[in-house]
Amino acid sequence: MNSLKLLLFCLFITTQAFAKITPEEKEALKAIYLATNGDNWNASWDTDGDVKNWYGVKLENDHVVEINLEFNNLKGELPEAIGNLVHLKKINLGFNKLKGVIPVTIENLTQLESLELFMNEIEGPIPTQIGVLTKLETLKLYSNKLSGELPVELMQLTNLKELLLGSNMLSGTIPVEIANLTKLQKLSLMNNQLAGEIPVEMANLINLEELLLSSNQFTGDLPLEFINLKKLNTIMVSHNKLSQEYIAISGKNTEVLMDLQSQNSTASMNEGNEQ
Repeated sequence: MNSLKLLLFCLFITTQAFAKITPEEKEALKAIYLATNGDNWNASWDTDGDVKNWYGVKLENDHVVEINLEFNNLKGELPEAIGNLVHLKKINLGFNKLKGVIPVTIENLTQLESLELFMNEIEGPIPTQIGVLTKLETLKLYSNKLSGELPVELMQLTNLKELLLGSNMLSGTIPVEIANLTKLQKLSLMNNQLAGEIPVEMANLINLEELLLSSNQFTGDLPLEFINLKKLNTIMVSHNKLSQEYIAISGKNTEVLMDLQSQNSTASMNEGNEQ
């Protein structure tokens, strides 16, 4: 009898010692591991061991809330099973060698606050389904091979503070609905194939600190209304097809840029009068 009690006690202790995440969440983690060549990661997982000891995985209340596998030699495509990690708040898979598309099952991650897949080889369009992730504050997809237009659905992410989509192959125009992103502090769309005029509606982004739009095909003028962006201290719009060239401003208020525009316009008028 004493031996039986001891055995039951040991089983109880063993059970308590292991993280009790749901089978769906553990299988989703394993799916990511298998799909991205986990045996050759820089820091691998013992998939037979306790999840709480897996590198880059953070648990809260027996749920996976964070995955950070930056610089970890992930190769392959993200599996659809990632959508079963419904308690995720943060995921960072930057600086790896991921290919393929972003799974549309990403829409299931409604608790997500930060999605970082930058510096990979991910292709295809940005899934419109990301637009339902209304708690998202950080979206970093820069330096991939993403194509297609900017989904207007992204403009529903009113809690976004960082939207970094530079160095892809995005085309089309900037949706005027970008005015909804009033909490945005950093916006980078540089080094894409975006065209059309820079929307005046962006002057509503009153918390904007960095605006990077260089190396696209934007036309027209930089909206004068940008002078109302009092927090803006970095702006880059060079290498476009704008009606005039603007110098990059960093660490200064946009009034400097607007003064330059005014000077350029005055100079142009004077040249016209002289002729």
